[in-house]
Amino acid sequence: MVHRQLPPLPKYRKDAVTRRLCAAVHLDEQFARQVHEEFSEDRMKAHGLPLGINLVAVVRHARVAAERMDVRDRQLGWLFFACWAAALVLLYGLFGGVSVAVTSGCFALLAVPCAAWWLVHRTEAKARSAALDAFESGAEPENLAPPVAPEVEARLQELRQKRINFVPYAADAERSTPFVGSGKKIKEAVWQPIDVSRPADAPTGGKLTITSFDAVALHTYVANEMANIAGLEGLRAKNRLYVLGTHVWHLGPEALPDPLARPRSQVPKQLVQAGLVQPGAGMRTYLSLERVAEGGRVIVSMHLRARLHHPSLTWEVAAYAIPPVHRRYAQVEYLPRDGFRQWWSLVRCASGQTWPALRGALGRNHRRRSEANRRARQMENVRKEISKRHAVYDYGAESSLRDRVSDWDEMGHSDRTDSQDFLHRLQQGVLIATERFLQDHNVDTSSFDQAQQVINTQTYNFSGDITGASNFGNNGQINVGQGPQPGGPAGGGQP
Repeated sequence: MVHRQLPPLPKYRKDAVTRRLCAAVHLDEQFARQVHEEFSEDRMKAHGLPLGINLVAVVRHARVAAERMDVRDRQLGWLFFACWAAALVLLYGLFGGVSVAVTSGCFALLAVPCAAWWLVHRTEAKARSAALDAFESGAEPENLAPPVAPEVEARLQELRQKRINFVPYAADAERSTPFVGSGKKIKEAVWQPIDVSRPADAPTGGKLTITSFDAVALHTYVANEMANIAGLEGLRAKNRLYVLGTHVWHLGPEALPDPLARPRSQVPKQLVQAGLVQPGAGMRTYLSLERVAEGGRVIVSMHLRARLHHPSLTWEVAAYAIPPVHRRYAQVEYLPRDGFRQWWSLVRCASGQTWPALRGALGRNHRRRSEANRRARQMENVRKEISKRHAVYDYGAESSLRDRVSDWDEMGHSDRTDSQDFLHRLQQGVLIATERFLQDHNVDTSSFDQAQQVINTQTYNFSGDITGASNFGNNGQINVGQGPQPGGPAGGGQP
């Protein structure tokens, strides 16, 4: 292979999506509060997979942004009271003929809007500065914001992509897919069965003795060899136990130490292996192969499960893709950086927001407290149902942050072709790894060769409309449309 000395071209940052979302929480109050509530508040639902996002960094910045707006609204609330007090003093002076009261009231009525304008201006300036730092700074984004509460920080640290081996999924997802938050389904199939009962021919004649193996050994081999075989740098391979959310409690304290809290994201390796060899009710282990495209723009994943039942082996395969982030979260790219335009942009923003912010401060503060109290009461009621009435609770995740902020309208030509290439490489890599594994165990691969010819006719299509049953033709091909799939705001989820 020839290695040419060529000038480097500019590339996306590896953490570009994380930085964009860290910046977005400073500029989008609704998004900041949703992230803060979902990951920092007292909940019992499992978190979805991070999928290329540094959740520690995003949640830290969301907490800072939410607290900044809380402080602003509390101060605006006091200023609103001061405004009414000034109006009363002015009325008293006008009707009572007290000139000092009139002067004081007029001064206060002028001072309060000025103070409110300055407060809104200062808060917006801090938000923009923090957003630009998170997006452009050379420092790690998680180091640009202080840690959250210790228990939340510890839980988020466990959600590092390489560590998660246990994924509870919501009961509603059982109808379609356990791979919640992995994006749109591109393909779902069970590959052609392979006969693994016949020994291979010996070089000197006769037959070799088959070396016994199980699905765990096959999964481990494929996970270890896939990156080199597929030629995909940065490929992530991890065996994960997917469990129906209502069945998590059956696994005991190793998966759910406290029935009134969130389940773990890591469980003993033996449980993961058991979900492959002897799956339980709503409990199966899959080998997840994930490839994050340049800058995290697109995420392609393939979930595999070896079905080894003597004398045949089949692979259950499901492929998913997550498109680029919605343009709603790209506001930081359009902020003026310096000079008159930056100054004027801040002045216009503060001038347009001051009166609505001042007028609605008391209402926002009240609604915020009411919503927090409502969520706390809801959690208390749920815990009472579990502890006193032994109610079955659905601990499963419903989605992932990365999936919710994505938008298929942002999927460009290069993104589609790169994703197709990734999936073809993954498919071919699994086939090559399977063949090598069988050869190493002295299994005759003639049945595999026949199955491979059928499997290789399957394709991955990122265009066209989803039109029901017709999508399940062509050897399991599923056509995924590119029609508008608005990546709305990240929802807070249920408790």
